[in-house]
Amino acid sequence: MNIILYLVEIINFLYQQNCWLINFICRYIPLKQWAFDDAHSPKYQKFKVDELPIIIDPLPKLDWKKIIADYPASHDGKVLIPIKRRKEPSFSKSCTCPRCSAPFEYLYQNNGKAGQILCKVCDTTFSEGSKNAFSTLHLKCPYCSHALVQKKQRKHFVIHKCINPKCPYYLHNLKKVDKADLDDIHGKNKYKLHYIYREFMVDFFSFDITTMPKNASSLKFTKHNAYIMSLCLTYRVNLGLSLRKTAEALKDIHGISISHQMVANYCKTAALCVKPFIDTYPYEKGSSFTADETYIKVRGVKGFIWFIMDTVSRVIVGYQVSDNRGVGPCIMAMRMAFQHLKELPEKFLFVADAYSAYPLAAQQFLIKYGERFKFNITQVVGLTNDDAVSKEFRPYKQIIERLNRTYKASYRPTNGFDNYDGANYDLSLWVAYYNFLRPHKIHNYKRTLVEDAIINNGENMPGKWQLMIFLGQQTILKMQSEVAV
Repeated sequence: MNIILYLVEIINFLYQQNCWLINFICRYIPLKQWAFDDAHSPKYQKFKVDELPIIIDPLPKLDWKKIIADYPASHDGKVLIPIKRRKEPSFSKSCTCPRCSAPFEYLYQNNGKAGQILCKVCDTTFSEGSKNAFSTLHLKCPYCSHALVQKKQRKHFVIHKCINPKCPYYLHNLKKVDKADLDDIHGKNKYKLHYIYREFMVDFFSFDITTMPKNASSLKFTKHNAYIMSLCLTYRVNLGLSLRKTAEALKDIHGISISHQMVANYCKTAALCVKPFIDTYPYEKGSSFTADETYIKVRGVKGFIWFIMDTVSRVIVGYQVSDNRGVGPCIMAMRMAFQHLKELPEKFLFVADAYSAYPLAAQQFLIKYGERFKFNITQVVGLTNDDAVSKEFRPYKQIIERLNRTYKASYRPTNGFDNYDGANYDLSLWVAYYNFLRPHKIHNYKRTLVEDAIINNGENMPGKWQLMIFLGQQTILKMQSEVAV
């Protein structure tokens, strides 16, 4: 038998088998359900951040007096005179041109009772009491160029929505809606179908992330000395003991009688000095960051802590304490992480969970700084690898989750905080310990994440804490001199 004919028969047989399998899959396996699992489901559209809208800048303002004064030079000596009316117009005498501020005497009733007004000075058409292109920004849908409508106003932002029923974005999302929900009266409200843009009314980039510490305290000791203070920091921060356990350890081990309130005062004073140093330290940053938020308790009410870590060096490059889980604290943590960077490195990677605050914050960086800080958020969804993105970038997410557990181990003995200043000071001490004093597993527990020559001169841990407080004082003096200049 000819070998070629035999191979052709085998190929035809395999082709028939493939056609049978494809037919079976199309008949009995719901491919639509596979496509909509987890992040691809239309029910998860509410957590999606749409792209930026088309922004049309307002027309420049003009001065009607200057236009009238310059009119004869460009019109052969003719003078622009007020309008001679035969009857009074329908608009009020207090009406002025919103572009050049021309008074009532220079305004025509352009189209009768329809309400359009024409300015004789600058040839601008407008309606009395309406918003115009020369007074406000115009936002348009990037898919259909339809003007966005302001729908809701929240605490920090305004929601603009495209209500065009023929918008391609809306029609594409409408196809994903279950038929049972379409038959329901309010079934479509379960989904995010229309294009939405959030315009922030608060400029989070104007807030200073390197402000001077509040409630500054003196380092003059009346009963104890700086060594006792550094011992308190070693037991409290390094070993994770509570305030009362720290005071007990000092008495039982060193014979030093000190109250737990004095331990708290020492920690707060040290945090005031150390915080400016770790907040402005020029860390070496790679091309991939990972971020996450975790919960704390402040007077029994849930608060939040944001961490941003460099995935290569494992250094905490940004952190923030907040009473809400909004976009503002996320932007502040990102600003701390991106400081000292003129632009993002090539192929920059930012891994976070599926929370919508991260894409919104990235969008605000694009609006503020342009292409230099344009980056996308790689979102790892859920706890299981149900999609290819989560499977590939799950190790990045596990790094920051492990950091959260490490912090919670030191946070647990506090039983929560009395106020957010206390939470901020406690977190500052812990970040200083984690970056500069704690031997890390990535270096086989032989050296710290950040190698600072001055801090390494300390013979023991209390000595290193004293050197870090000294560096913090030098940072504060530098900041004060810059403000004075």
